[in-house]
Amino acid sequence: MINNVNKYPISQLFDPDANLVFEIPKYQREYTWATWQWEALFDDLIDNDKGYFLGSIICIDTTNDPINAPKREVVDGQQRLTTLGLFFAAIYDALCQHDNELDDDQKLDLMQLKRKLVLKKTEDRIRVIPQTQNNNLSDYKALLGELKIISKQSKQKFAGNRRIFKAFYYFKKRLAAHLEEADNKTASLFDILDKINSSVIVMIEVSNHADAYTLFESLNNRGTPLTAIDLIKNLLLARLDLSGSGSIDFYFEQWTQILDYIGDEYSVQKRFFRHNYNAFRRGMNAPFKKDDRPYPLGILATRTNLLSIYEKVITADPKAFIEEILENATLYSTILLRNQEDISSQLREAYLDLERIQGTPSYLLLLYILKNAEQLGATEQIIINISVLLTNFFVRRNLTDIPSTRDLTRIFMALVDEIEEQQYSGETMYQAVRKKLIACSASDELFSERLKGEVYIDNSGATRFILCAMAKKGMTLENQVDLWKYNNSNQYIWTIEHVFPQGNNIPESWVSMMADGNYNVAKEYQSLYVHTLGNLTITGYNSTLSNRSFEDKKERKDNNGNYVGYRNR
Repeated sequence: MINNVNKYPISQLFDPDANLVFEIPKYQREYTWATWQWEALFDDLIDNDKGYFLGSIICIDTTNDPINAPKREVVDGQQRLTTLGLFFAAIYDALCQHDNELDDDQKLDLMQLKRKLVLKKTEDRIRVIPQTQNNNLSDYKALLGELKIISKQSKQKFAGNRRIFKAFYYFKKRLAAHLEEADNKTASLFDILDKINSSVIVMIEVSNHADAYTLFESLNNRGTPLTAIDLIKNLLLARLDLSGSGSIDFYFEQWTQILDYIGDEYSVQKRFFRHNYNAFRRGMNAPFKKDDRPYPLGILATRTNLLSIYEKVITADPKAFIEEILENATLYSTILLRNQEDISSQLREAYLDLERIQGTPSYLLLLYILKNAEQLGATEQIIINISVLLTNFFVRRNLTDIPSTRDLTRIFMALVDEIEEQQYSGETMYQAVRKKLIACSASDELFSERLKGEVYIDNSGATRFILCAMAKKGMTLENQVDLWKYNNSNQYIWTIEHVFPQGNNIPESWVSMMADGNYNVAKEYQSLYVHTLGNLTITGYNSTLSNRSFEDKKERKDNNGNYVGYRNR
């Protein structure tokens, strides 16, 4: 997995006599370090002794031509390397301002500093090649051009307001402030340069992106770590670029569209890529079969093997992959209700209920059905019926813990296999899903027992869903409200209210009503029933009801005379 692990001083990584190039993949995330990170780096280097440890970077050796400069693709560590390049540039600029004060040896050192930023005998071949997003590469080259380290480059509009130039200006300002207190300014600058050169980075070289991702789990870098999705994107766009399949900008736009469909939340992105493989694993494995193993890529996609699976699929045919994943992301977005075109209100509500009951493991089954809707005879009504069935399944599952969480993915994958093998369609497919879910669910007896028990303790989420469903059935068009609405603090407006208060100190009014003044009896009733379904309701006025008596809770009115207690419906 790991080819080499070596500890290098910065002077060696940026060796003027070596032609080693560090290249950030074109479409890796942009340069994101901000003032507090620049400040921490500057202070750490100034305040500590020589040899300060700057962390680790992960690289892949991508050298294809032994004649040209050896190249390392920086998978993790771009923020640190780019910042060091900008720090070097600021020191170079400061020394150039004192050029007339430098002796011959110092002028040679200044030339060596320049060669840390640009390769020897290749005036415009920069050592650290930032990625292209948000003009990072063009801004970096423009800056080096202004400093006459490379030939003059065109400067994009608003470059001074972006992070590359801001970082340079920050280091330039800090150096100027530092020199104000120095008796010998050039000596002070070379002291800082020595601190940087002697600082240490551990460079870990791996063979591929999958190996790189495995390391992220165990390394705690000061930089911003990449995710599996970042790496899938980087690999995909790199392969598309190498294949010459078309404009890389076009494919980058397609990737952006994929993320627009599934959203910015990393957990959802990762779940989609797992579901995508688990739903369509037969087709994805077909090109890789060499023996009797049906799934050479993996039986199922997990957190640990996700990148390894997609690395193989992308390497085989990156163009086919991005076309397929875009189509599947579009379908997945309808389940997430991020794309609601041509979705009826009934289907929308079915998807919402499934999400509310925490039924997301079943999305892989729905994704498969949506993808193959025509041959499966999956009309909108069939999809609604299956979604409702899944919701009912998760109500029972979440209250009984049967089947276990670890079994859910395999259950829905098995359903995909069964539907495919038996060529179910329409109503027969619905019945097959129903039969499978009944077979793996808890018995009616156990479910009934759990419903009568402390549901609020067992699963407050499922309890909330049940209470909301019961309340919704009692609504009319005139008094219909959204029981799942959030307030400005991203909390539910309608919350679970305990009718008989759940606190340790039972109010006197409740002791009197429930147990004729006998506190011990009231306490016993509380322990038996306080968290059961019959003592719970959904209300938008929980804080105003508090521990009031039952009559007060029932008849409570707001300042406008509207009932806000149990008569509010």
